Amino acid sequence: MKMKKMMVYLWWVVLLLVLPFSSAGSGISSTSSSVSQQTLGVQKHLNQLNKPAVKSIKSPDGDIIDCIHVAHQPAFDHPSMTNHTIQMRPSYHPEGLNFGESKVSSSKSKRVTQLWHTKGRCPEGTIPVRRTKQEDILRASSIKSYGKKKQKSFPQPRSADPDLLSQSGHQHAIVYVEGDKFYGAKATINVWEPKIQQPNEFSLSQIWILGGAFGQDLNSIEAGWQVRFLLNYLKKQTKKQNCVC
Repeated sequence: MKMKKMMVYLWWVVLLLVLPFSSAGSGISSTSSSVSQQTLGVQKHLNQLNKPAVKSIKSPDGDIIDCIHVAHQPAFDHPSMTNHTIQMRPSYHPEGLNFGESKVSSSKSKRVTQLWHTKGRCPEGTIPVRRTKQEDILRASSIKSYGKKKQKSFPQPRSADPDLLSQSGHQHAIVYVEGDKFYGAKATINVWEPKIQQPNEFSLSQIWILGGAFGQDLNSIEAGWQVRFLLNYLKKQTKKQNCVC
């Protein structure tokens, strides 16, 4: 009888010793599975963003510039651009303006240069796209939120003083022009050591081309500076975004 009680006691001791190790093993397995799923998700997203390159150029600052065929650029991933016909030159020009070949190809025009151009240029028929890295996506709050603007609303077209009293966090100044027809726009943007205090703050300078009213029917093309050069194409609502290049 004593031997039987001793065996039962030993059995409970062994069981108590085994359970913690089993739980720990299960926790490690669960964590590894979660990390593996995240890695697969990031890699899948990278495969969607990074198109096959005709040529790749390693920039001195560490970036890799992929020369993508013009028909395979990320903008055409947007449903609205399905079966889009690429038109390299406009079919007509505004009356009274001379857009002859001699003017377009004038030697006086300055070529836009960037740091990676010291290592080469993309061949004709391709466009340069910075290759997205894994750490770029991991810096975002989630995979789906990567590359999307956090701005929730458009400021009304008027000059506004910084709203320091209400602490809304949105401080901006706008210069705008309205009219009937516009055939182009350009801006000189100077960003000099923008100051921020919190990790979620940013400083942005950009030019907008707008169509529609400030509301649900607003269409806009935006280009400017926010850490890196950005180009946004928004259709109808700010939630529907094509790409950030």
